[in-house]
Amino acid sequence: MRHIHVLLAGALLPALLIPVALSQEEAVKVERLDKQIDALIPSDAKLERLATGFKWTEGPVWIHAGYLLFAEIPSDSIRKWMPGGGASIFLQPSGYKGSAAAYGGPESGSNGMTLDSRGRLTVAGHAQRDVYRLETMNPKGEITILATEYQGKRFNSPNDLVYRSDGSLYFTDPPYGLRTQSDHDAEKQLKVNGVYRLPGATDQAAGSAPANEKLQLLITDLPRPNGIAFSPDQSVLYANNSEPQKIWRRYRVNSDGSLSEGKLFFDASLDTRPGAPDGMKVDQRGNVYSAAPGGVWIFSPEGKHLGTIDMPEKTGNLTFGDKDGKTLYIAASSSIYRMRVNVPGIRP
Repeated sequence: MRHIHVLLAGALLPALLIPVALSQEEAVKVERLDKQIDALIPSDAKLERLATGFKWTEGPVWIHAGYLLFAEIPSDSIRKWMPGGGASIFLQPSGYKGSAAAYGGPESGSNGMTLDSRGRLTVAGHAQRDVYRLETMNPKGEITILATEYQGKRFNSPNDLVYRSDGSLYFTDPPYGLRTQSDHDAEKQLKVNGVYRLPGATDQAAGSAPANEKLQLLITDLPRPNGIAFSPDQSVLYANNSEPQKIWRRYRVNSDGSLSEGKLFFDASLDTRPGAPDGMKVDQRGNVYSAAPGGVWIFSPEGKHLGTIDMPEKTGNLTFGDKDGKTLYIAASSSIYRMRVNVPGIRP
């Protein structure tokens, strides 16, 4: 097995950047299960730790102006990491708007994030139980609530989301943002933990009322739907499930945006390492990169497990960034990491 290194670039407490010497290194192995991974992960790759000191990082998204946004869910905030400038608070609160004591649960903030075709940040509100969009990259600017409920019942806690090129928004809705994270939570109104489609989300007018009447419930048989991503040609939608089964499924995307032919893509239920199927992205060749037990798993478009980037922390999500799309940014528990790869990822 080959090895990469973690370069500790800085330590970040919730609201304070504390520099750390660059000399500290940590070896991390890359499990190479198939020779195809050699074309994806360089033999001399390095994994850099960019910021640390958090409780649970999630939802990273690369902003084309040249910086990374990510969620720090327990502190109810979205953070901004600038190359050479460290991390700072971008938006707080980002999810639950009441007091932390009134919320009473472990995950008060927002979760997954993406950009629409006009470059506007779209956020899974998680504990806020909605999906919203920033009309500009000014965190104090106008925010549009895209959707809040299905058939008169509030969402559980939207978790991750992705746009299709027709402007529709797909998102998952497990109960992790509820106080007890349980299907028996007193505030859970929907029996299903579903995957939804919001047609025309990109064209929804700024400041308009939530378009709840347009919502379509597409997937109902995943107990804990979590990560979601499209294949490069958008003919396939991937959705994974965190528990009790640790599985990834693939669905055919029909011309009207509906789904059919749901099939098992991969089953990791027997893997007992820390972590579960979570946020995922796809590269330009159709390979799937997903948070999973032990780190980041890489699958071929056919569902073959090519290898694993073994992370030093439980991994929640990832995204491709930088100008060429060849940097993989990874949100892993207390820290944000990055590493260079050979194939560009699909970016919003």
